[in-house]
Amino acid sequence: MTDDQASSLRRMNQNRLIKVIAVTGGKGGVGKTNITLNTAIAMAKQGKRVMVLDADLGLANVDVMLGLRVDKNLSHVLSGECTLDDVLVEGPHGIKIAPATSGTQSMTELTSTEHAGLIRAFSELRTPIDVLIVDTAAGISDMVLSFSRASQDIMVVVCDEPTSLTDAYALIKILNRDHGVFKFKIIANMVRNLREGQELFAKLSKVTGRFLDVALELVATVPYDENIRKSVRKQRAIVDAFPSSPAALAITQLADKALSWPIPSQPGGHLEFFLEQLVAEKGQVASSEQ
Repeated sequence: MTDDQASSLRRMNQNRLIKVIAVTGGKGGVGKTNITLNTAIAMAKQGKRVMVLDADLGLANVDVMLGLRVDKNLSHVLSGECTLDDVLVEGPHGIKIAPATSGTQSMTELTSTEHAGLIRAFSELRTPIDVLIVDTAAGISDMVLSFSRASQDIMVVVCDEPTSLTDAYALIKILNRDHGVFKFKIIANMVRNLREGQELFAKLSKVTGRFLDVALELVATVPYDENIRKSVRKQRAIVDAFPSSPAALAITQLADKALSWPIPSQPGGHLEFFLEQLVAEKGQVASSEQ
């Protein structure tokens, strides 16, 4: 790629705002990665250019779930060996994956400066995209908080287990009280029916309503579906392997809804992915008003 081509691609990203969604949950086993990948692929099937950031930096599994071969990962970006564009691998329907490492202790112990450096690397991205979906690690580590705060929308995945609700509440509490995040989108995953999903949401809303100043929105109820297990064994997304299955239909509806969420035209006060685009857009709006 020539310097002129690289500059042109960078301008393409800077001239359009990019939707950034974090998928988190507070604990492992709630289906975050499955939601992330299938939402990304459902968006790509609608013609969107989508990237998935595997932000579980020490226990990466996005590439494994899709059976992709990875030569370089985010550790090489942090070390300065290559750029973010160099580590991207292509998945189904053209989605791009920014892979992390697996079994690397040092990647789970990054400083806040290193987190910020990784987030800023996205402002130098040459690959044009419309949507970035960040699949965070489990828990409430600094890494999870950094990537969640840097996103425009935060989707919290919960399932009908006491520890899932407890950990989701803990994550929401820290992001709200310590970092000024007020809006959260909730996904009730692996539920038996719509009513169970609504009851799960009501439980979480009740406790957050008593103790926190937050706004929760139930954006999807994804039913328990044996086809998910089958698709995982096939190393395929359920929206591809079993597109008419209940879970695939629910996630496709979630993708449609997420694409309609507005993108802020200016920074929200945190270090954010693609901050340069937000600043540039703000400047363009100001110029047009003069």
